[in-house]
Amino acid sequence: MKRIFLTIIILLFTLSTNAQSWVSDSDIHDKISPQSQFEDGPSIVVVEFWAKFNQDNAFKDWNKLSGVQYYRCDVALSPKSKKEFRIRMAPTLIIFVDGVKSETFKAGLDLLCPVELPELQEAITQAQKESQF
Repeated sequence: MKRIFLTIIILLFTLSTNAQSWVSDSDIHDKISPQSQFEDGPSIVVVEFWAKFNQDNAFKDWNKLSGVQYYRCDVALSPKSKKEFRIRMAPTLIIFVDGVKSETFKAGLDLLCPVELPELQEAITQAQKESQF
């Protein structure tokens, strides 16, 4: 019985750490801004501005990214964020460093995901290097 309980706890923890997180107009600034002034290194966040009609072209490797928080924002439910960050196509991915927009990857007229894992991870690594003291 202990074994089953332990297995369930481990499974739930694993699933919760890999769960997709969402942001909206009400909390996007809280998520992209640094959580603490005393953290080691920069706060790097990637937000994918996403649309349900184009979910097949969304960034699929978000759980393989390292050194970053990753969120999705449904543009249909977040019109203020869509306007503020000038989102014209979905998906659009934006890298934020300490709450400031660092790099943007925008879909073209084909609405395909504008970046693949190696390129996005390289941009994240570069943002980390550039923001170090």
